[in-house]
Amino acid sequence: MEGNTQNTQFTKKERRELGRQEKAEEQKKRKAKRLYRHIALWLFAIFVIGAGIFGMVKLASRSPQDGGSAVTVDAVSAEDWLKGNRDAQVVLIEYSDFQCPACAFYYPLLKNLTEEFGDKIAMVYRHFPLPNHQNAKPAAYAAEAAGRQGKFWEMHDMIFENQEEWQGKRSADEVFLTYAKTLNLDEDQFKADFASREIKEKVDNAYRNATGLGLNSTPTFFLNGTKIANPRNYDELKSAITQAINENP
Repeated sequence: MEGNTQNTQFTKKERRELGRQEKAEEQKKRKAKRLYRHIALWLFAIFVIGAGIFGMVKLASRSPQDGGSAVTVDAVSAEDWLKGNRDAQVVLIEYSDFQCPACAFYYPLLKNLTEEFGDKIAMVYRHFPLPNHQNAKPAAYAAEAAGRQGKFWEMHDMIFENQEEWQGKRSADEVFLTYAKTLNLDEDQFKADFASREIKEKVDNAYRNATGLGLNSTPTFFLNGTKIANPRNYDELKSAITQAINENP
């Protein structure tokens, strides 16, 4: 009996070795659990991010025909800059950025349409200065400051027609001041209005209005309150307006 008992016992060295092996196994198990948890968290994060990106892409690509409600805009307000007839049954609203090349492309088309349709339409300009255009906000301030002296549209036209002159400048303020002088505006008043809190807040509010609608590019057009696809040329834009006029005699 005594001999058999001795065979089942471990030496101190063997017990230490066995203890080390058990600790090593425990450490492996803990590391494996931590790894599984990290993998699970990463997979969950990837799923959440992927779902969010998918949702944003779907939202950005949605058109009024996709089944959801169409994006609409507020009615023309007293603060809006408007050409044509304020009481017209057809209203074309443009969310625009003075530094945007595409907006400069549409500028002469819209000007011609205003002249062609006259009091049959109301043409509205709303500021949407994109953050990546460093001179877009100052250009909007300049147009608003000119508007305080009754020459918003004259400054609007001059800014677009000379976009290549000022768009790449580190600061275009002096260029806009030159335009103000060309338009025979009161220089001191223009400078004060250009730097005023009221004008900056108006432009910022217009930007927030645009982003609140989910807009992310310029120009964006709304015809009678409903967003429309950007027309490829003058004839497409004219056709859309003509159809709206015929539907709202």
